[in-house]
Amino acid sequence: MFNKLYRNKAQTTLEYAILIGVIVAGLIAMQVYLKRGYQGKLKESADSMGQQFSPGYTTSNYTITNTSTSTEELKDKVTTSTIGNQQSTKTGSEAVATADKEFWWK
Repeated sequence: MFNKLYRNKAQTTLEYAILIGVIVAGLIAMQVYLKRGYQGKLKESADSMGQQFSPGYTTSNYTITNTSTSTEELKDKVTTSTIGNQQSTKTGSEAVATADKEFWWK
């Protein structure tokens, strides 16, 4: 009677071992597809951030004007200077090197 019970336990253990082996083999076979899916999601999220910054395509326009108000007072051989409002504005444009000159090794 104990011999039959021992045989059923061994059979159950063998079934679990085969089941675990099949699951592991399936995961190993799917490894390539899981990597591709992960890399695709990573690329999608990187593409949604926009284009990469490139200083070769950078241009800027600016305006600068200098305006200041000052007064000087001479009293008892002492000069006192007072600077009132001071404002600065510059007008122009600026472009960084073109893309073909951006990388020195090209």
